[in-house]
Amino acid sequence: MDSERQIEHAIAPVLAAMGYEVVRIRLGGGRQTVLQVMIERADRVPLTVDDCAAASRAISAQFENDNLPAADYALEVSSPGIDRPLVRLADFARYAGFEAKVEMNEPLEGRRRFRGLLQGAGDGCVRMTVDDQDVSLPFDGIRAAKLVLTDELIAASQAAERV
Repeated sequence: MDSERQIEHAIAPVLAAMGYEVVRIRLGGGRQTVLQVMIERADRVPLTVDDCAAASRAISAQFENDNLPAADYALEVSSPGIDRPLVRLADFARYAGFEAKVEMNEPLEGRRRFRGLLQGAGDGCVRMTVDDQDVSLPFDGIRAAKLVLTDELIAASQAAERV
């Protein structure tokens, strides 16, 4: 199991008990390794600084409980933001109707990068409309994907914050 999956396996249950879902975990950085833990609230209420601080304390405590090398990382807990990464198949379904960028591991019909309107997801594929063409992208072949910051996405995000 790679380090990111090992960390997610250790902390996801703790965060879930607090009402958070792990969006993505990344290890990276220069002189010091940065452990970026991107979370969102399970109730879809916008994440606050207090949420991030509480999650950070819980993650640090879990590292101590599991004897994971917490001192080797600079821990950053954050929200996925408006133009969030799309990492689970369910994310593509949840954001149907919004514009996204998708990069494939291998070319599909001669191209690796797709930008268009998400139409949903199912049967292991992401459906999009790209250049007025409907395309189906195999989820397992996606290297990276994220929402595109548009006026529609901003308006939907603002509407969600008012609820």
